[in-house]
Amino acid sequence: MQAPRDDLLPPKDDPFTTAELKAFDGSDPTKPIYVAIKGTVFDVSTKAEVYGAGRSYNVFAGKDGSRGLGMSSLKPEDAVADYSTLDEKDMKTLNDWHAFFSKRYNIVGKVSDGHVHNS
Repeated sequence: MQAPRDDLLPPKDDPFTTAELKAFDGSDPTKPIYVAIKGTVFDVSTKAEVYGAGRSYNVFAGKDGSRGLGMSSLKPEDAVADYSTLDEKDMKTLNDWHAFFSKRYNIVGKVSDGHVHNS
């Protein structure tokens, strides 16, 4: 398990559209790799061996894959932003992932469209 970092930058709230986020999916080595969870965009470039092209968690790169994270699913069809269908257990898992990422990766922005909140 990756230890929390104490050198993270202050969170940014730069807006990213769903379309803009796709450019940061790890397929272009000159760009950072971003993963969004519950609309928060994290820079996961330091873990390219996990999130980069062809890697196990690349399904979440360049998008908000909240539902898949909550379900502990690596299926592309589950890696979508809408997590309104998650049950209490999966919602806890999703919140745990958000907390995990918040302690380990710089927050570079927020998804400005296509994000579905669980009310």
